[in-house]
Amino acid sequence: MRMMQKPVSTRTRGNTHRGNAFVRPAVLEIDALKIAALQINAHKVRALHIAAFLIAALLAIFAPPALRTTRAQNPDDIMPAASAAKAKAIMAQAITALGGDAYLKVRNSDCKGRAAQFEHSGGVVGYVQFHDYRQMPDKNRMEYGPKGNIVNVYAGKEGWTLDRGGVSDVPAQDMADYQETSNTDVNTILRYRMNDSGLVFRYSGADVVDLKEADWVEIADHEGHTIRIAFDRKTGLPIRTVVSQREAETGDRIQRSTYYNSYHVIDGIQTPFQVSRFRNDQQTYQVFYESCQYNTELAPEMFTRASLDSYFASTAKKGKGNKK
Repeated sequence: MRMMQKPVSTRTRGNTHRGNAFVRPAVLEIDALKIAALQINAHKVRALHIAAFLIAALLAIFAPPALRTTRAQNPDDIMPAASAAKAKAIMAQAITALGGDAYLKVRNSDCKGRAAQFEHSGGVVGYVQFHDYRQMPDKNRMEYGPKGNIVNVYAGKEGWTLDRGGVSDVPAQDMADYQETSNTDVNTILRYRMNDSGLVFRYSGADVVDLKEADWVEIADHEGHTIRIAFDRKTGLPIRTVVSQREAETGDRIQRSTYYNSYHVIDGIQTPFQVSRFRNDQQTYQVFYESCQYNTELAPEMFTRASLDSYFASTAKKGKGNKK
């Protein structure tokens, strides 16, 4: 008779025996750590999904139009008549924002400030005091320096300049540039050219301009100019104009940009106290206004050549008297 053999214990340090299976505590600890890590990763993924959802929701509500996933209507899809009507409606809102009737009925302005002086490369080399007189719609007298010894006067299609050498006609190219700038100026268009039959108006879409949500209006004239004006959606005020035209001699496209900043209410009229201009990418003009008045009593003679001749004669006599 075979005797039952007593099982030999196979338990060793660190092992647990259950039948033929061996379970190592170290393995159990590693598995537990893996499970915990997976749970942590799952929580992280869930948190990232929630964060992504919240960011998308915030962008949909607060992001500028250019960053939103839902696009505004393409201005090219708007019929010409509707596009022109929308453009004029935006411009009418701008007139109201600028002061309404007070803005439209401005007869003249008298402003003082500092004007930047530029070198040929476009860099600012200094600032000079100026006194700017305007008689609407097309007369301007700009005096430079503390004593106003350098003066430019424009009256319609004529212009003169006064300096140490006397009084002379404004060069033809400078006169043409002045008239072009004046005719395409946003204030000229809003005050005097809204009903001009020679202008074609078009809404050209929403955008972010100088960190502001804006609407662009595009205007074409018979002289070949394309005038784009950006209006701040929040205030209704013009913040930038871009005038494009091809140069007659070379055919090159010229782009003149004007920036309007730091609006102040003067006599009920919104007035930009900082104006900058660029020709293509080079800055050509910058002024900082310090004070402005509207509808003051300006003598008509201020905008004539005779006034400059008289002023030069008086300063010449003073100079001779000082030498004696």
